[in-house]
Amino acid sequence: MIIKICIPVIIVLSLSCGYSFAEIEKPTAKPSSQAPSSSDQKIEEPKAGTAAEKLSVTRHSINIHGQSLSYTATAGCLTASNEIGKQKAKLFFVAYVKDTGEDISRRPITFAFNGGPGASSVWLHMGAIGPKRAVLQDEGRPSIPPYRFIDNEYSWLPFTDLVFIDPVGTGFSRAAPGENANEFYGIKGDIQSVGEFIRLYVSKYGRWLSPKFLAGESYGTFRAVGLSKYLFDNFGMEFNGLVLVSLALDFQTFSFGPGNDLPFVLFLPSYTAAAWFHKRLDGKLQQQELPNTLKESEDWAMNEYLRALVKGCSLSDAEKNVIVEKLAYYTGLDQSYIDTHQLRVNRNEFRSELLRNENRVIGLLDSRASTSSEFGGSGIYSDPGISSTIGPCASAVNDYLKSELQYENDLPYVFLSLEVNSHWDWGSASNGYVKLMTTLQEVMNRSTSMKVFVASGRFDLDTPYSSATYTVQHLGLNSSLFKNITMKYYDSGHQVYTNLDALKELTADVGAFERSLIHAD
Repeated sequence: MIIKICIPVIIVLSLSCGYSFAEIEKPTAKPSSQAPSSSDQKIEEPKAGTAAEKLSVTRHSINIHGQSLSYTATAGCLTASNEIGKQKAKLFFVAYVKDTGEDISRRPITFAFNGGPGASSVWLHMGAIGPKRAVLQDEGRPSIPPYRFIDNEYSWLPFTDLVFIDPVGTGFSRAAPGENANEFYGIKGDIQSVGEFIRLYVSKYGRWLSPKFLAGESYGTFRAVGLSKYLFDNFGMEFNGLVLVSLALDFQTFSFGPGNDLPFVLFLPSYTAAAWFHKRLDGKLQQQELPNTLKESEDWAMNEYLRALVKGCSLSDAEKNVIVEKLAYYTGLDQSYIDTHQLRVNRNEFRSELLRNENRVIGLLDSRASTSSEFGGSGIYSDPGISSTIGPCASAVNDYLKSELQYENDLPYVFLSLEVNSHWDWGSASNGYVKLMTTLQEVMNRSTSMKVFVASGRFDLDTPYSSATYTVQHLGLNSSLFKNITMKYYDSGHQVYTNLDALKELTADVGAFERSLIHAD
């Protein structure tokens, strides 16, 4: 998730090895931030000699689609040090390695993480692709405690080993005693520390020759692209593929602000999806299948609507009236509301307005969800899309780590840190928006065999699916490399996997994607 949609920053990665950070070229304006919520989890430092330094190795089996699969789980921390051997941080991870008895160099391995910034990997780990899955309700509906977790028949473990990484300040990962944790709360420190973890893991467990993948969600997609460059530039490590869920590489596409009309265009199809789900559209749009309805909305948004916004105040009254009528048709909002907002309704306004007559606010991460207007504030914990997953996933991981993985740690498991998010260093001030498009272009031009899988939810109002499409279409790749990108859209929200049918489809799609690269020769 992107906890705070950020004010613009352009980022060009230039990260050197070690912890003496190289300067980023032309970094720009730091995003606005707010003080951490009083409900934010406190980040406590580990003490030397505690269980946080020990690895727990256990063996398990799971039945997936009638096939028994045995695997080894490792939970614990690896210590990242600088070039002179000084300990900088301990990064917590959980790894699952299939017991095959075969050459491990032929077995794929995927490093996975969520986003935030400030999110642990608990959602991908316990909500989607690990061997155990917290039971979640579909369509953002609230779950009812007590919670439970079950064997995950949609785990990725049949086709890849898995390593879930918690960045510093999340999970059990902490800066080393005496170190400044803020050093890791930013684009540069985050990519360096997670990159150092991956280097350590690959070296410690003999995976340099294994086919390797990075899987990130939301800001985790930003991290994954940055890592793919950093790890090659510093260690010569290449990846077979990137799995990017809820793409967040070009913040201009989803950051509403003065003079930036692009988000209004790219959010419109997602507004249409929400209005369709809540039955707020009229006529044919409401009656036909969602993909057909969205195709109409996409075409209109990228043509008539875009041209109207570009005209600005030169748009005639007659032209404006046509756009107002069409916007009401595609969003389910009143024409008068659209007219008074000058044809531009941002996502928070849309979330509050769509079900106003029911005194409801729809979800940010999943627009199918809704909550009462009194409760649906701007804070992340008040969003029904995320709040419905926190209890089940947090409860599941805390019990599971101790009861089944036999990992002991007295520190609190930080599932989501607003402290980390509020201190995030996006770079020094200038102009522009946070972007890593040039970085992905560079990586794909250099590693021409690497492929990218992009997954988006049609009901996502955080990083809308049209934003992902626009970003990919503007990477500046030639046709031979553009074919290396696969894009899939799911009937789900930002957290694609909370919809069971979407999770099943996602696992099948990623499995086919990774297998095709392993056996490409």
